[in-house]
Amino acid sequence: MLFDRVAVPVAGLLTRGAFLRAWRLMAIDGFELDVPDTPANAVAFGYPAGAREHPAFPKVRVVTIGECGSHAKVAAQAGPVGGKGASEQALARRMFGRLEEDWLLIAGRGFYNWPDWQAAAATGAALLWRVKADLRLPVLGLLADGSYLSLVAKPTLHDKARAKLIAAARAGERLDPAQALRVRVIEYEIPDRDGDGELIALITTITDPAAASAQELAEAYCQRWEEETGNDQLKTCLRGPGAVLRPRARTWPARRSTATCSPTTPSPR
Repeated sequence: MLFDRVAVPVAGLLTRGAFLRAWRLMAIDGFELDVPDTPANAVAFGYPAGAREHPAFPKVRVVTIGECGSHAKVAAQAGPVGGKGASEQALARRMFGRLEEDWLLIAGRGFYNWPDWQAAAATGAALLWRVKADLRLPVLGLLADGSYLSLVAKPTLHDKARAKLIAAARAGERLDPAQALRVRVIEYEIPDRDGDGELIALITTITDPAAASAQELAEAYCQRWEEETGNDQLKTCLRGPGAVLRPRARTWPARRSTATCSPTTPSPR
């Protein structure tokens, strides 16, 4: 309750990387934390699956929405690492009611699915999410900045119904938001990744290039890493100061003293 009352965006207009035009840049991301190995925590959160040996600690999965420019967390949900409703998507959808209309919410490709995009878009917040390469994105019209108009649709639609929606969108007709939503697609390649390069496909609710160009949105997506950096910093701080390592007692000459060795705080990965 205290977190919900005090956790708010703190960046000002001069904060670097905090805004794209009128939108406040926000990002969503998840991470995992060790919790004390108690019977209650083991029941509530569980242990990570797939390890060769029994893990030493139960883990809690946390998904946060944070401000890119300041790393301030403004919403968070925590849950177990396994079982029904334990995915990052499931935790994320609990926070969509927290979105505000002047936010541009940035998300990695693991967060996209039709119901969640539909729910997040209905809040009025602007969205900029990466999608997986196998998502079907028909070209409705090419735009001068290199992006193109498309639509995302309910995945259970038959091909004939989908084709009808695409034809209606190309004709400028109104779409039933329960069936499909118009989006704008920005694609670019990172040539030095994965050998032959990696294609990045972003979809956004900002369909007018005059409101934000493809270049601006591609640069804004890079700010998503600030949320991951903030989460890494959070995990580092929550580890605590650790133990001070001291050598066993020895007899030294009078001119020498017993040394102590304090572990340094790990740098964010």
